[in-house]
Amino acid sequence: MNHSESHLDVVVIGGGINGVGVAQAVAAAGYSVALLEKSAIAAGTSSKSSKLIHGGLRYLENFDFKLVRESLKERELLLQLAPTLVKRLPFFIPLYQQSSRSTLKVATGLMLYRLLAGFHSKTGFRVVHRREWEQLDDLKLDGLKKVFQYWDAQTDDVALTRAVMRSAQQLGVELHSPAEFLCAESLDHGYRISYREAGATRQMQATIAVNAAGPWADAVAQRFKPALPVIATQNVQGTHIEIDMQLSRGAYYLEAPADKRAVFVIPWMGRTLIGTTETLYTGGPDDVHPLESEIDYLKSVFSHYFSNGNIEINAAWAGLRVLPAADTSAFTRTRESSIVADDAQQPHALTVFGGKITSYRVTAGKVLQLCKQTLEKRSAIADTAKLHLET
Repeated sequence: MNHSESHLDVVVIGGGINGVGVAQAVAAAGYSVALLEKSAIAAGTSSKSSKLIHGGLRYLENFDFKLVRESLKERELLLQLAPTLVKRLPFFIPLYQQSSRSTLKVATGLMLYRLLAGFHSKTGFRVVHRREWEQLDDLKLDGLKKVFQYWDAQTDDVALTRAVMRSAQQLGVELHSPAEFLCAESLDHGYRISYREAGATRQMQATIAVNAAGPWADAVAQRFKPALPVIATQNVQGTHIEIDMQLSRGAYYLEAPADKRAVFVIPWMGRTLIGTTETLYTGGPDDVHPLESEIDYLKSVFSHYFSNGNIEINAAWAGLRVLPAADTSAFTRTRESSIVADDAQQPHALTVFGGKITSYRVTAGKVLQLCKQTLEKRSAIADTAKLHLET
């Protein structure tokens, strides 16, 4: 053993929302933690989301009630903990003669959404009166039969992830960034982690290593000796575009005419954000980029619903979601995270697959409970449900 190596309870690999959330939760529970991020906090998927803190209204169609209820609870908590980072936003659902979802189905879904969120004034929905339709940001009125309005929330995903990281650091987490994880060698009671930082190869020891590398998780798992167990997953590309238009009323939840998927049109930084797509991706995570077919798809959805269809794209980006492997459409697969341990009873390595930005605390809590099976009991120094997050 190299006595110059630091020894920590937990090392987290990956500085996306799941990684920083795990670091915050584990440190709040009284454990020593370091986080390795190869480039910058929120540089990957956590900077390429739809910028929403939401329950996932569309997940109700897949009967994913647990995930929706969990996410709605987290939405309300984050509105309290991070009022400068998470804001309520009105959403409009226009239904046309050709819409595949009936008025009754949407109304039932919204009622269930409200029920799962808890009946209070900020979780309600309404039918938008016909006299208001002309005020809905040039929304096409031909064939329009009903418009619903409900509430969800929006965030700056990068700023939120960085705020959680700052909170973790205030709890004592060591941040190493940029620091590239190289390998992890199994020891009797943990791992020796090798990483490259500031041009030098360095090492530290940890009782538990948490692989929270998102789309890179499989590759990171292979760098453990022996390799970590993984589950069958698929990377699914989601592209967004930004256009130079301002929405005055709120966001729009639209049904894509081609495949009936949900596409959001959302106000964002004085412009309009349109997304997202779901394209199976088999390349390296570092090479992901928007496809012309995805950009055309998003443009066609916007033009189908808005009179101002002559749009100029200011920016486009693509991120990767890690979803369970299946033959079904990506649209119908769960967004709940999966955590795989090297040992179910006394884990020394954990890998996080998937998850939503909204429910990062839930994922972190599951990881913490698994860590506690191995680590000595400590006294908590904070409660993440009470830690305010600042810009």
